[in-house]
Order: sequence, then structure tokens, then C-alpha cells
Amino acid sequence: MEAFLGLSPVLQALIGTIFTWALTALGAAGVFLAKDINRKVLDVMLGFAAGVMIAASYWSLLAPAIEMSESQGIPGWLPAVIGFLAGGLSLYGIDKLLPHLHLGLPDSEVEGVKTSWHRSVLLVLAITLHNFPEGLAVGVAFGAAAAGFPQATIASAIALAIGIGIQNFPEGLAVSAPLRREGLGRWKSFMYGQASGLVEPIAGVLGALAVIVVRPLLPYALAFAAGAMIFVVGEELIPESHVGTNGDLATLGLLFGFSVMMFLDVALG
Repeated sequence: MEAFLGLSPVLQALIGTIFTWALTALGAAGVFLAKDINRKVLDVMLGFAAGVMIAASYWSLLAPAIEMSESQGIPGWLPAVIGFLAGGLSLYGIDKLLPHLHLGLPDSEVEGVKTSWHRSVLLVLAITLHNFPEGLAVGVAFGAAAAGFPQATIASAIALAIGIGIQNFPEGLAVSAPLRREGLGRWKSFMYGQASGLVEPIAGVLGALAVIVVRPLLPYALAFAAGAMIFVVGEELIPESHVGTNGDLATLGLLFGFSVMMFLDVALG
């Protein structure tokens, strides 16, 4: 642990997001054990991921952003609101441009610009889209801890990485299993599933670098990551988990995921 604490925040962010990607890959490896995933289990997983992201958005990102702003004599709500909306609207723009297809939907429901890309690629891109803000959040958290603000600590950044990693495990399986069900081989399904998480180390390093270079923007960066994650929750995770008849189970999964992330942030952070 001491060796980790002695690293630069960029390297800490890289290690943290490699951990979150590794759990995505571990979850995707479940395709070697089963060809399909029960829809009830999938919906609970999606709900769980939504709960983790909602809790992380407040406990790990928005609350520190508000406290940092107030400690600098800035109205706490101002950077939080501006950053939050900027993050959500940025993901909205990407959502409208990047071709992708949500789980369980027919090819006619492809979003983004028109493309001839294969269905499997579009499914992976849908997950990749919401992995980017997760990696960004972890990177910004480590960068914030290095900036010296008492509201942001290494412990809270590690707790965030653990929480994101935990919800990435079922997420990896939620990508690889449907691909396997649609006829792809086990190895190819696994590779696609783990690839959806590769964007997280990239986003993590970018997030850490950004807040180190532009320290005054840190509260805005934290809120930006929160807004991006909440957009994903409202646009993808909750709707996808309620497509079938398992809405109640998905909601219970959300409550559990929120509780797990809240515990990690409060207890460890």
C-alpha cells in the first residue's frame, strides 16, 4: 500500500482503472462456463450497476465538489450544477453520434449515426459508452486526492475504484453472454466483453491529468463525471433493466448496489 501511495496520481489512476477493467474481463470470462444468462439475473445486475453509479455520483463526486467550492469561497451549488449538466449533456451528444445498440433491442433500434457495423460491435459500443465516465470518475478522484483538498482522499478514490470494479464484474458478463447467445464463439464473446472495459484506463489517465493541469477546475471535473454517470443510469441502465417483467428485481438490485457503494465510500473514504 505504501508503494501505491508513493506513486503519481496518474499512475494511481491507471492502476485503479486497470483493476476495474480486470473485473470486467473476469465477468466476461463467465461466458466460458455458460452460453446464456438468465434475464432476471441480467436485470438485477443492471439495477445493481445503476445503484453503484448513483451512489458514487453523490458520495464520491458531487459531495466533495460542493465542499471544495465552499472552502474556496465559491457558492457550493455553482460548480456542481454547471459541471453536472456539462457532463450529462456531453454524454447526450456522444449518445446521439456514436452508433450503438442497447441489450435486448432489435437492430431497428440502433442509436447514433447510421452505420453498417455488425450487431455485436454495436452492443459492445453501448457498454463502452457508459464505461468511459466510470473511468473518468476514478481518474478525477485520484487527481483530486493529489491536489491536496481535504475533501478528497486516496481512500475515497480507492473506494470508488473498488465500487466501480464490483459493478463491472456482472457488466462484463452482461456483454459477453448475449453475444454468445447470438452465435459468437466463446473466445470472441469474451474478447468483446472485456474490450468494453478497456476505455476505462484511458479515461482514468485523462481525468487525473486534467485535474492536475487545471487545478481550479477540479470541482467542475468531479461534477462533470457525476453528470456523465447519471446520464448513463437514466438513459441506459434503468430502462434496460425494466424492458421485461423484472422491474421490481431490478429496483432491488439498484438499492443493493447503492448501499454497497455508500458503505465503501463512507467506511473506507
